[in-house]
Amino acid sequence: MARLNWGMIGGGEGSQIGPAHRLGAQADGNFVLAAGALDHDADRGRAYAQSLGVAPDRAYGDWQEMLAGEAGREDRVDLVTVATPNSTHFEITKAFLEAGFNVLCEKPMTMTVEEGEEIVKIAKASGKICAVNYCYSAYPMVREMREMVRTGQVGRVRLIVTNFSHGHHGDASDADNPRVRWRYDPAMAGVSGQFADCGIHALHMASFIAGDQVRTLSADFASTIPSRELEDDAMVNFRMEGGTVGRLWTSSVAIGRQHGFDIQVFGETGGMRWRSEEPNQVYYTPVGGRTQIMEKGEGGLSDEAARLSRVAIAHPEGFPLAVANIYVDLAASIRGARRDGLPTAEHGLRSMAAVHQAVASAKADGAWVDARPPSLR
Repeated sequence: MARLNWGMIGGGEGSQIGPAHRLGAQADGNFVLAAGALDHDADRGRAYAQSLGVAPDRAYGDWQEMLAGEAGREDRVDLVTVATPNSTHFEITKAFLEAGFNVLCEKPMTMTVEEGEEIVKIAKASGKICAVNYCYSAYPMVREMREMVRTGQVGRVRLIVTNFSHGHHGDASDADNPRVRWRYDPAMAGVSGQFADCGIHALHMASFIAGDQVRTLSADFASTIPSRELEDDAMVNFRMEGGTVGRLWTSSVAIGRQHGFDIQVFGETGGMRWRSEEPNQVYYTPVGGRTQIMEKGEGGLSDEAARLSRVAIAHPEGFPLAVANIYVDLAASIRGARRDGLPTAEHGLRSMAAVHQAVASAKADGAWVDARPPSLR
């Protein structure tokens, strides 16, 4: 099967997320990096793209040049990944969708709910794919948890407890480091810091595994380092449409925690938990029974978990291969298959609505608010 042409905006040399996308997109032979505008410095971006094998005439200085250059080509890119600063996501995603390109956007998809609503409408009108990189939902054992909920193996889900907390921004003396500072600057990050950066991964994961959507929430935000305008710690309680209770903690000042993303799902007949730092295992406990460790690659797992596992049992598959699974499903979708695990623009919209409503709740001393975007109430 011929490889699909792929283009990337942002994610240049020194980027935190760029290498994961390049490894992930090309891991299974579905995509080839054919075009890119990889850096805000045009010359540096062109040079780096060419060092990665991009032809000189498709190594662009900025995204506008890339849009103009690719739009008229017969071999135009089949997918564009947007991995630029948050404040630029909407403008770039909108322009490429309107020009008839499929798009994978880093999260958050937009800065405002209104922008999110517009992206959803444009994606539907264009008939093109607009996906959002909630890549943690693509780990094989996370897909297994979703299948276990779907097939009733834990009964009705009563409670979900999740957190995404680390301590890498806990050093006040490093608060002015540009790689850290922008995350707490409203001009760059929007209305929320840590919750919009990491917390929405945990919130999306809760909805993904439960097969349900967050209806209401109550939030408490804190900026524990005084120079920060936006929160570096948040606690969010939520309720889902089907009645599931949720508890979410996210922090960037939890010194001693490294990646710190985990989720526990408690149903009527069983419970299970998963940690991103041990992504190959799910701990499952049936009511009245012993705790079992389920391992990626073992026999008896769901077709969905088996489909997204590449190497034999006991060999770890880490973050880049979770990103790769997003690209596997994107390639299948572009070629006409249906993949219901792919995070879409609607998921990005729901996340942004939750962010804005959490900000409103925190300002109102934790008042319960409707977490849904207006179009989905």
